[in-house]
Amino acid sequence: MSDITTAELPIQPSPKPRRGWNLTKSIPILMILPSLIVIGIFVYGFIGRTAFVSLTDWNTLVKSNHFIGLDNYRFLFQDFRFQSDLRNTLAFTVLFIALSMFAGLFLARMVDSKIKGETFFRNVFIFPMSLSFIVTGVVWQWILSPKTGVNLLLSGLGLKDVPNWYVSTTIIPSLHLGQIQFGLPLAVIAVVIAAVWQMTGFAMAMYLAGLRAISDDLREAARVDGATEGQIFRKVIIPQLKPISMSLIIILAHISLKIFDLIYAMTGPGAMFVTDVPGMYMFETTFRGNHYAQGAGIAIIMLLFVSLFIVPYLITSFRKERP
Repeated sequence: MSDITTAELPIQPSPKPRRGWNLTKSIPILMILPSLIVIGIFVYGFIGRTAFVSLTDWNTLVKSNHFIGLDNYRFLFQDFRFQSDLRNTLAFTVLFIALSMFAGLFLARMVDSKIKGETFFRNVFIFPMSLSFIVTGVVWQWILSPKTGVNLLLSGLGLKDVPNWYVSTTIIPSLHLGQIQFGLPLAVIAVVIAAVWQMTGFAMAMYLAGLRAISDDLREAARVDGATEGQIFRKVIIPQLKPISMSLIIILAHISLKIFDLIYAMTGPGAMFVTDVPGMYMFETTFRGNHYAQGAGIAIIMLLFVSLFIVPYLITSFRKERP
């Protein structure tokens, strides 16, 4: 009889699961693999190629891969036109986002108040979204032309000093910062009006969906506690709409930072570049001036600006979705 008890017997390790080809688990990867390859080549691959070109001296029709570091970026940030573009983009982005969100929320509140003909008004407000920025630019170019459109109406009403709209070179306040006047170019306001007209319907649709998702019980509970309609709007409705407001800021900022077609059709760079933007400068530099490296540098700067809005949003969304 053996002296070894059961407790003294060595514990046999459980067999490890076999690692190998698992068709069931591999199908989802195989399904998205073509998309990953295409995105990797035509999105991230081209971004990498553009970043490399921006570090070369390829500023003629003759292709060159000679590495010159950040010289193109130094040139751009010392260039009067590019500095004007940054000023105009900042002014356009702030006004465009603020006015689109304010007007969208106002219209959404009006439509949500159970007005008669809600469907008609909803379609009228959303209709501008069906147009391209090119069409919007052509239409508003005529409406805000100094000698036609709305100025004919203002002249008929007896107004002598009609606005110059997008041909104005006035910048307020006239604050010199380096070689440019820092402030709000009045010509940018004309472009903002056209852009807001097109995107307000989109903001209204987003806010209307958010308002319809807020429970009536929540508002009734606030009324029972003695809250006024203004307090309910500020302390109940606005906080509930915060995720939609954040999404709108991301989307509208993305549009404003890379806008090109509206300004190309409506005003062009403008006198003293008062309506010029990086997208316009990149187009003319690359495809008309054949300064490919400098154009690539503008494109990378635009990408970084857009990333400043999108990357924090993606990180926050990813953290919220983690278990």
